[in-house]
Amino acid sequence: MVNAPGNPFKDFDFSKMDFGKVLSDMKVQVPGIDVDALVQAQRRNIEAVTQANQLAVEGMQAVLRRQTEIMRQTVEETQTALRDAMTQGAPDAKIVKQADLAKVTFEKALANLRELAEIVTKSNQEAADVINKRFSASIDELKALIKTK
Repeated sequence: MVNAPGNPFKDFDFSKMDFGKVLSDMKVQVPGIDVDALVQAQRRNIEAVTQANQLAVEGMQAVLRRQTEIMRQTVEETQTALRDAMTQGAPDAKIVKQADLAKVTFEKALANLRELAEIVTKSNQEAADVINKRFSASIDELKALIKTK
């Protein structure tokens, strides 16, 4: 059996690679293209994507925190409602009280869902804004590169 050659890139970490240095070291010259400007533009693109991802993660963390708070409040309110339901009283009064409680609970659940949706929407909008701004800037940079050549 012949030993197959190993993958030379198996243990290589591309995330730590400085592509600008690599291109400079290779003396890559592309007529009409400013390689340094291109590398810097790509660096800014990566920074924008990183920032957008960070905003998305922070948004999801905010949703999880709020969901946890909603769950805590719901458990507390349910305990109180169960205690109230166990008290003695007229059956008609208990039915009215339970109907009111069901209505309030339903309205609160809708409000909570609306609030969570707003948090997600805001987070997504912030992340999209970062990407949109970078995309516009990238197009402007490309236009400037073309004009200078």
